[in-house]
Amino acid sequence: MMKLKAWTLRVNLGIAALLVALASQGQTLRFGLAEDPDILDPTLARTFVGRIVFAALCDKLFDIDEKLNIVPQLATAYEWSADNKALTIKVRPGVTFHDGEKLDAAAVKFNLERHKNMPGSNRRGELALVSSVEVVDAMTVRLNLSAPFSPLLAQLADRAGMMVSPKAAQAEGDKFGAKPVCSGPFRFVERVAQDRIVLERYPNYWNKAEVHLEKIMYLPIVDSTVRLANLKSGQLDFIERMAASDVPALKTDSRFKIAKITEIGYQGITINVGKSELAQKNPLGKDPRVREALELALDRDGIVQVAMDGEATIGNQWVSPENSFYAKNVPVPKRDVARAKALLAEAGVPNPSFTLMAPTNTDQQKLAQVVQSMAKEAGFDVKIQSTEFATSLDMADKGQFEAYVLAWSGRADPDGNIFSFDACKQPLNYAGYCKSDVDEILNKSRTTRDPAERRKAYEQLAAIALKDRPIVYLYHRHWLWAYTTKLSGFRPIPDGLVRVQGLKMN
Repeated sequence: MMKLKAWTLRVNLGIAALLVALASQGQTLRFGLAEDPDILDPTLARTFVGRIVFAALCDKLFDIDEKLNIVPQLATAYEWSADNKALTIKVRPGVTFHDGEKLDAAAVKFNLERHKNMPGSNRRGELALVSSVEVVDAMTVRLNLSAPFSPLLAQLADRAGMMVSPKAAQAEGDKFGAKPVCSGPFRFVERVAQDRIVLERYPNYWNKAEVHLEKIMYLPIVDSTVRLANLKSGQLDFIERMAASDVPALKTDSRFKIAKITEIGYQGITINVGKSELAQKNPLGKDPRVREALELALDRDGIVQVAMDGEATIGNQWVSPENSFYAKNVPVPKRDVARAKALLAEAGVPNPSFTLMAPTNTDQQKLAQVVQSMAKEAGFDVKIQSTEFATSLDMADKGQFEAYVLAWSGRADPDGNIFSFDACKQPLNYAGYCKSDVDEILNKSRTTRDPAERRKAYEQLAAIALKDRPIVYLYHRHWLWAYTTKLSGFRPIPDGLVRVQGLKMN
């Protein structure tokens, strides 16, 4: 209740009059986010909510549709070479960045090289096999690869394919994310940390016929109850990741619509097995038997029912059991508390203690509490450390954790769910996991375009990584959105991002 009062007061003090005035004109979409994004630079960014904002701000070379097909966006066509070691892309003509600069092959080359080489880039692993980028002509670019790279188009359909203004990026350097300049349907206006991000329609957008809104105001509200309250009160028009427990009641409210789809990502517990010295200071990090015991102490079906009110699909891998790349040789294990206790006794730690860091959003707090309760039955003493999301990512990056409740929003290609997390020294490898045979398999899965060969590689990978358990995968969430019936044109897509093209306030 105090959070709700604080939010209401904040709106009344600074924003309410503007929101009401704009809403009455049908010009502004007021969008409730579950967290505050990190830096708004696609090269450096890491958060899922940042990708939601980028969907309006920064177009990509490609996008994905409802069925995960790769579709053109800033590219109009592409062609693979006969040996699959070069990808030639035609750049869409007539596109300009928000500062008026033109998008051409040279701009694409600049962006891809920035993603690969900028200090601190979180895209370098996604483009690791791109050895060079050539300008073929003014509107054609060729990506030369050190080896065939099957996930490349999927990578270019996300942040690695986002294009920013070279002029602005060079002028601002590492401060570019404070005032990003892209080529999407909306341009940046302002950001107040933990309060709002405001975008306005870019009048020269190449596909402006599909843009009907004048402004989008993104408002981070961590508490799902408060987020929903603001939707019901008319302060918001759209919320992402509504709490599963709120679905039944909202279904009966004719003022709102609910949309959902199963994510392509996962929810799991990342364990520090080598990221820092903390890995060797607690039995969970240093002994795989203890990690196995933790997994056996957990009932995935129970977790989904209690933490997600049934709005998730259980799983034990980086893709769901329905995915064609799911490794069937390692099925979802059943809960076995007796075996978990035996493993802990064998490891010489019948009552191990560890700290579980969990972001402060509702779902992940509930998950942490359920894990704490279930693990206790096997002898674990789990202490929950509630941490603001962006801060938790920074701590994970520095190895300042023992175990971490972390959701990954997922990528269209399974490589995007595993490579950066399990390959040695990759930017998202928060567990600090590193094995040469795992790296060999991961690279093999990336360099063949044959689906059967890739499935075989993922089965080999599952047999190793799921035994080592740097990540204990638990389930695949249902993306849950709620919005006013005044909004039309929304398309649920499995990556959980909201495409603003076609959205209209009636």
